[in-house]
Amino acid sequence: MQMLARSALALALVAAASLAHADAKVLKKVAPEYPNEAIKKNISAGSVRAKLNIGGDGKVATVDIVEAEPKRVFDRAATEALSQWKFEGTGAAQTHEVKLVFKSED
Repeated sequence: MQMLARSALALALVAAASLAHADAKVLKKVAPEYPNEAIKKNISAGSVRAKLNIGGDGKVATVDIVEAEPKRVFDRAATEALSQWKFEGTGAAQTHEVKLVFKSED
């Protein structure tokens, strides 16, 4: 089972992103890992919509899960990855909404 967990990498796709501020430019994206919990429960797909609060320096300050399907399965993986995203610093706080779609490769 451990080998299966390692081979089922997340195919997290930024399916949709709507900007609260049109000038939010992504400089670095980090793809989430496919959660072991999802593999164990035979969940082959899901999605998370999250709101990113970005500081003036372009670093993600907080990640708020807006919607998740199924609930609480992909939240942690999405939050950990999105926290590492980097945006172009504008000197002002901004928000950015992203939808990540998870699909198992298996």
